[in-house]
Amino acid sequence: GPRADIIMKELMNFHDVDIQWGNHDISWMGAAAGNLACICNVLRIAISYNSFDVLEDGYGINLRPLSMFAAKVYQDDPCVRFMPKILDENIYDAVDPGLAAKMHKAIAVIQFKVEEAMMQRHPEYEMENRMLLTAVDYKKGTVTIEGKEYPMLDMNFPTIDPRNPLELTRGEKELLRTLCASFRHSEVLQRQVKFIYSHGGIYKCYNSNLLYHGCIPMTKDGAFDTIMIGGNGYKGKSLMDFLNRQVHNAYFLPDGADGKEEALDLMWYLWCGARSPVFGKSKMTTFEHYFVEDKATHKEVMNPYYKLCEKVEICDKILEEFGLKTEGSHIINGHVPVKLKDGEKPVKAGGKLFVIDGGLSKAYQKVTGLAGYTLLFNSHGLLLSAHDAFESIESAIKEEKDIHSTLDVVELAPNRLLVEDTDAGKSLSKKITDLKALVDAYLKGKIKTH
Repeated sequence: GPRADIIMKELMNFHDVDIQWGNHDISWMGAAAGNLACICNVLRIAISYNSFDVLEDGYGINLRPLSMFAAKVYQDDPCVRFMPKILDENIYDAVDPGLAAKMHKAIAVIQFKVEEAMMQRHPEYEMENRMLLTAVDYKKGTVTIEGKEYPMLDMNFPTIDPRNPLELTRGEKELLRTLCASFRHSEVLQRQVKFIYSHGGIYKCYNSNLLYHGCIPMTKDGAFDTIMIGGNGYKGKSLMDFLNRQVHNAYFLPDGADGKEEALDLMWYLWCGARSPVFGKSKMTTFEHYFVEDKATHKEVMNPYYKLCEKVEICDKILEEFGLKTEGSHIINGHVPVKLKDGEKPVKAGGKLFVIDGGLSKAYQKVTGLAGYTLLFNSHGLLLSAHDAFESIESAIKEEKDIHSTLDVVELAPNRLLVEDTDAGKSLSKKITDLKALVDAYLKGKIKTH
């Protein structure tokens, strides 16, 4: 939405919050840690949706250097393919759409340069096929993608040297330096990102529920897929645990510490890498959406997980991998919007899997036909609430149109759950047992007091 900072401020006042990091969270966390590609990415997305208020008023990011750079470099370029999508108007920081388009193109080109340089540094990411700036024929005006040549829709690249397309100009380097300083010195952003760290993780096991944002990367035959990092292979739970540590290292290791840069680069891979559990698609086709008309190049193939997880046996395999019983346990996902209007259901694999992304983001609501889900879990069982879109406070008051929700009971517990059945209850039971043993030892004189 238009003001993520306000949402975060509300969440931070809740008495009990846990966050499963998604790809957009990871991108902002990487930006706050100083990853240049992540900084470019969150700026590009925010500018593309006209979200200047969250950047400038919310987080105090100084966009003046970017606007001046873009206005100078792209002064004669209408940047028509980079005009922002205006889902929400800015209240405090209105920007002329023409200037926003120039800023959008400027940061996108810098992002592609920085990303492709990272791909060169990390051949283990296996992303050579995404190095598209180097695949452009700057004389012919074409780009070669997976062996096929396509005409480019835009060839105005004043900051690209065809002999070395990934080289940043002096102006781009200075711009990145100032933007990075702005992100790292934003007190509000840093405070909110630290909250996301302290109250979250890449997955969580809680009361027989396994929660994660996207997927557990799998191969077509249903095996856990392996990612090689630093000469070691990780898959399944070991992959999630390794990534959880690396996400923390990216932010909390001191600058210059051993492993800091590798962890920081991995934050960007998590945003868009094929084996990233918070992304889980074959590729991120941002470049193609901007520059190639053929929509076949825009397709992002989902990881096999997203089909396999509809099978009970695959869900059971994943639950067992994370140490949960297959009977009575559930997997709870987000990431992939459920197209309710097309008949798709959020409950899959015979009630083992819940996909509760229904389009909370306004950009997805026409695709899904609703505005998101809330999954409720209490002593009686599981209930799923689907929400209609909320237009505005004004329409709610004038037309008496509030958020409408439908509530469905999707699973009733065979016996009502008691406190002792929960994770917290089991912890309490252990403490009670320990206290009884302590009292018994005291009464029998095994503990000496002075």
